[in-house]
Amino acid sequence: MAPVKRLALALLAFLLANCARPDENLTVRQFQLRDQETGSLGEEPMVRMEKLRRLHGAVSMEERRQRLGQYYTLRWQDRQGVGSGPVEVRLEYQQGKTASEIKSMSEFYPPEQAEGEVEFAVIGDNYFDNGKVLAWRASVNRAGRELASKQSFLWE
Repeated sequence: MAPVKRLALALLAFLLANCARPDENLTVRQFQLRDQETGSLGEEPMVRMEKLRRLHGAVSMEERRQRLGQYYTLRWQDRQGVGSGPVEVRLEYQQGKTASEIKSMSEFYPPEQAEGEVEFAVIGDNYFDNGKVLAWRASVNRAGRELASKQSFLWE
């Protein structure tokens, strides 16, 4: 192989390797279920599927109403810290009607777990009585040390 071709291939491999996204320790996916209608014309198929998934099993209108609100799916990983302590995945949030009060939800995992996915939901009476989530912060902690965090634009 000619030296120019080798150099071009090496440069291409270097550029492609630098364009690859590194593994993220924390990703946050949000979904807001606003209404119970699942057959709206013009609605995106992915949104329709997500609505159907959230409403699955809710038979009465009251059961369906209790599923309305905001859902946060947090996917985390920490392969390097396995065994060094338990993992806490935490969502802190502020709602519209509770002003500056910070509420939180947590899920704990054993020290030997390297990754996981947890869903937090602000739905039903909590959602209707206290309002929409205006600001949030998600974090992953292992043995009291913060590994990663993400937050909404309005979080201070």
